[in-house]
Amino acid sequence: MTTQELQSQDLWNFLEDVKDPEVPVLSVVDLGVVREIENIENNSWLITITPTYSGCPAMQVIEEGIKERLEQEGIRAQVKTVLSPAWTTDWLSENGRRKLKEYGIAPPVNEVDKSVLFAEQTPVPCPSCNSTNTRMVSQFGSTACKAHYTCNDCLEPFDYFKCLK
Repeated sequence: MTTQELQSQDLWNFLEDVKDPEVPVLSVVDLGVVREIENIENNSWLITITPTYSGCPAMQVIEEGIKERLEQEGIRAQVKTVLSPAWTTDWLSENGRRKLKEYGIAPPVNEVDKSVLFAEQTPVPCPSCNSTNTRMVSQFGSTACKAHYTCNDCLEPFDYFKCLK
């Protein structure tokens, strides 16, 4: 592909191939960590990313994955990490939410997870049977961005991708 033909949408499409190492069914585009793609000069691009949280150990792997994927297309890229505005689960794509559920992880519901300390807990639907008769087992799941739940109807355990606002 020549430089004249290369558009930012092409890079967005290439980045669909870069998977989150902690949830490999999600691309970095599904996850919403890729914030901006800009052409800084002929065939050299700046990719701006925001971590899901500031201590996320996957971000270095994601940054390397972005560079490697674009290098496969002969594209030079710099990756810049920005912390503000902070990432929110609102940035997850609808496709990403669907992929989470199909993978067995309940996608975030529209609540801030600290609310469980002060109000009735928001029902989290089971990704296996869709029942909202679920309960939190632990605020901390397999990674810092997930909580551990179980379904009281089908008895399946599952991770819940925490809602962050």
